[in-house]
Amino acid sequence: KRMNIVVCVKQTPHPAMPGQLDPGSKTLKREGKLIMDESDSFGVEMGLQLAEKAGGGEVTIVSMVPAARLQGMRSALAMGAAKAVLVADDALVGTDALGTAKVLAAAVKRIGDVDLVLTATESTDGYTGTVPAQLGELLGWPSLTFARAIEIGDGKVKIERQTEKGYNEVEASLPAVVSV
Repeated sequence: KRMNIVVCVKQTPHPAMPGQLDPGSKTLKREGKLIMDESDSFGVEMGLQLAEKAGGGEVTIVSMVPAARLQGMRSALAMGAAKAVLVADDALVGTDALGTAKVLAAAVKRIGDVDLVLTATESTDGYTGTVPAQLGELLGWPSLTFARAIEIGDGKVKIERQTEKGYNEVEASLPAVVSV
């Protein structure tokens, strides 16, 4: 069976750009150039490697951006992802972590036949770190966090979960959500 992997990618303002916070709404300004969050490139690369190891598969990028900006997604596609799903709606401006997880979960369900969802542990602009677990809960799938390595086989995902003193081995049945 082909492995279908979704990688959630956040497009964030370039960290070197000044004046990123809107003083009125206290939200990030997303009008300027957006880039793929640096932490997400690791997930894209891991997804591509897992699809290849599985003897074929497909990596789909999913991103939610209030204004339909594609720069960050183009980077992920250039790395080798097969396709991308962009959710863009002005009504999503200022959405919190749970709202983001609900949108991403709906996108994953709509894609269908997904074996694994990869996310970053947390974004470099929000730092909540809650979206991966919320996404797992909304999909009804196990959620494994802080993965430094992932193996797939026999309908299971096994990770090495990074800890302060090394790592733990954790496994769950597929489909699953894994933060890297």
